[in-house]
Amino acid sequence: MALQRTVGRLWRIGADLGVKNNARPFTTAAVLCRRAAPLGPMPNEDIDWQNLESLEKYRSYTRYLTAAEEANNKEVWWKTYRKHVDKQSGAGLEPVNIGLPHCRPSRTKEVRERKRVVRENRQNPDLERAARLRTFRIPLDRVKAEWEKTNGPYHIQRLADHYGIYRDLFPMAYFVPRVMLRVTYGDDNSAAVHYGNHLSPTQASVAPHVSFEAEENSLWTLLLTSPDEHLQDGEQEYVHWLVGNISGNAVHSGDEVCHYIAPFPSKGTGFQRYVFILFKQEAHVDYSNDVRPSPCYCLKQRSFKTVEFYKKHEGLITPAGLAFFQSQWDESVTSTFHTLLNMREPVFEYDRPPVYHPPQRKYPHGQPLRYMDRYRGGKEHTYGIY
Repeated sequence: MALQRTVGRLWRIGADLGVKNNARPFTTAAVLCRRAAPLGPMPNEDIDWQNLESLEKYRSYTRYLTAAEEANNKEVWWKTYRKHVDKQSGAGLEPVNIGLPHCRPSRTKEVRERKRVVRENRQNPDLERAARLRTFRIPLDRVKAEWEKTNGPYHIQRLADHYGIYRDLFPMAYFVPRVMLRVTYGDDNSAAVHYGNHLSPTQASVAPHVSFEAEENSLWTLLLTSPDEHLQDGEQEYVHWLVGNISGNAVHSGDEVCHYIAPFPSKGTGFQRYVFILFKQEAHVDYSNDVRPSPCYCLKQRSFKTVEFYKKHEGLITPAGLAFFQSQWDESVTSTFHTLLNMREPVFEYDRPPVYHPPQRKYPHGQPLRYMDRYRGGKEHTYGIY
């Protein structure tokens, strides 16, 4: 401001002296760059920074996490990176839950039952003695059974979301696997399918043993598909196994819509996902239009899309169970392509030949000292300092 007054005074003195000033008057950046009032409240403007001791303490990490989530989900008037990303991707629609309905028990009953168990444990002298002598053993089977009934389905849902199962099989939809699906390979059930573990195609060469808890007269559909395996269209899948109208938990009693074929991940494509999905049926489903010929070793006939299959029978089936594993190429895949699929094996990696080095000379004149390093570790006798 003082600079502006000084310039104005000099301009008037020049005019009084008769000096012609054709120059355009200027103003400083300080005058032009005036800060406009914000369009809304600024963050943390209600905090008295001079008296931070008066702020309310969280006292626990849970309260802090709750407050942080509320602040993160609160709408603000300024532009954020999340709004920019959502606008670019067209996001904004929440995924739909297509799974089985779930009625959570009353919180009051849960607390009352927990207090009753704690009271009985405190009054149990044998339990107190075992804990004091450090001989108490926690029954892991009971812990796992309790986990499957309470937090297990939600943990499996988070794992499936992390691996992109819902994104690739059910776009804009998800489900909570309420029914625990137990899948094992081998005669001795040594290779179990969990939630993203690694199994080789050799271990999964024959149909697995599948078990789950089901009522006696209930009907189910079991699907095994791979969202990463298709060789021509990245949006499609290959169905590896499809059994419908399973009565109870007897998989062998169902109608085999498509017989089992072992995983065949192509060489050079890395780990690929193989997903077991268990559908609960409301009634008997007619799968006559989905039946593949037996045996079916044509990849075109095994092309499949889970979301289209679900939309086709949406009124009669509901996803209820989930399990998946990962697999990569081994020697058995070559046999699958040549023997079963009767086609050349696709390879997506290049085997580089070893670097050629001429025979070593005993007295390499004019060569650097690193000349000897080219011939170390070979099978032939070499000359050098060891």
